[in-house]
Amino acid sequence: MRSAGLILILVLHLGFSTGLLRVALRQYPSVRSRLRASAQLEEFLKQHQPDMFSRRYVQCFPPAQHFLRPGRRVTERLYNFMDAQFFGQISLGRPEQNFTVVFDTGSSDLWVPSSYCVTQACALHNKFKAFESSTYTHDGRVFGIHYGSGHLLGVMARDELKVGSVRVQNQVFGEAVYEPGFSFVLAQFDGVLGLGFPQLAEEKGSPVFDTMMEQNMLDQPVFSFYLTNNGSGFGGELVFGANDESRFLPPINWIPVTQKGYWQIKLDAVKVQGALSFSDRSVQGCQAIVDTGTSLIGGPARDILILQQFIGATPTANGEFVVDCVRVSSLPVVSFLINSVEYSLSGEQYVRRETLNNKQICFSGFQSIEVPSPAGPVWILGDVFLSQVYSIYDRGENRVGLARLSGASVESDTHI
Repeated sequence: MRSAGLILILVLHLGFSTGLLRVALRQYPSVRSRLRASAQLEEFLKQHQPDMFSRRYVQCFPPAQHFLRPGRRVTERLYNFMDAQFFGQISLGRPEQNFTVVFDTGSSDLWVPSSYCVTQACALHNKFKAFESSTYTHDGRVFGIHYGSGHLLGVMARDELKVGSVRVQNQVFGEAVYEPGFSFVLAQFDGVLGLGFPQLAEEKGSPVFDTMMEQNMLDQPVFSFYLTNNGSGFGGELVFGANDESRFLPPINWIPVTQKGYWQIKLDAVKVQGALSFSDRSVQGCQAIVDTGTSLIGGPARDILILQQFIGATPTANGEFVVDCVRVSSLPVVSFLINSVEYSLSGEQYVRRETLNNKQICFSGFQSIEVPSPAGPVWILGDVFLSQVYSIYDRGENRVGLARLSGASVESDTHI
């Protein structure tokens, strides 16, 4: 089970065949871990009261709730960057300017700090210098993304983007000139590279993966994630243009995307030890968002509270839930029924372990959210779930593929 105090960093592997790009994942301490270690977590959370998940998934809200809907230029979005995320090296312009970005299926835009950014967060990160790039094209339009601590503001531009050995021409991206919040100061990433559908994009122009497809850079219009936490520092792999068949066992469970934007699918039911069941109370079940940018599994507040009680988790002053580390191996199994296939997580798999002052603390991997939707309650399947399966994102057929991990993939982790 991955720790809440770990962030996975992407280290790009170069030199692979045309049409296939592999990205290896590495682990580093998360923002939440660093805040907790410096005794600043409680104060930080007091300053950030808005529901992070609700803001992140604002587009799931019914149109009638107009006060939560995005405006023409500014949208409500609060990424859960405090826990485990997937980072990677990219470069923009010529000569190349390097940035570490979050590879996030829960958003669709690419943005990095601008050299004209005026906030402290930008001062501590790599900044894009437009005047140094010979391939830069000024756009002039502005964009804005709302975070819990304020608005991230910037201007749009186009330039050459390099991911590994692949060069994407004339890619639209945002140059952030104002980044709010203390979390950006501590973050070990510079920007975000979204892998969601173009309907989710705030910037006008093709998201990165769409541009890759338009420029015929990939063998197939898919990308896939293999996530793991074996303590060796190797955190998994992201593959563009294909999937790695050595990482999983067939068959692949293909689930249609129910609404383009997020990678949203139907969730039949959530079960606890076969004695407690959620989501199947309604005929249509629930909706689930498959999100690599979120570490936890989120669900309706009422259901999550019952689930926390059922596994014996108790709340902390910071709003997190902890369990007795001695009891982890005997905790009930929590299962997710998706397209008639059941995915079961043991206590070892859904509990996040973290060490503070030489003492181990065990946190529940579940968190409550409230995202009403005409299609039913929405659950968020983050890293806690995704680290137990091989996930494939197919834009050609608009579907998500889930497969069991192979034993060989686990054994080979230490050799990567």
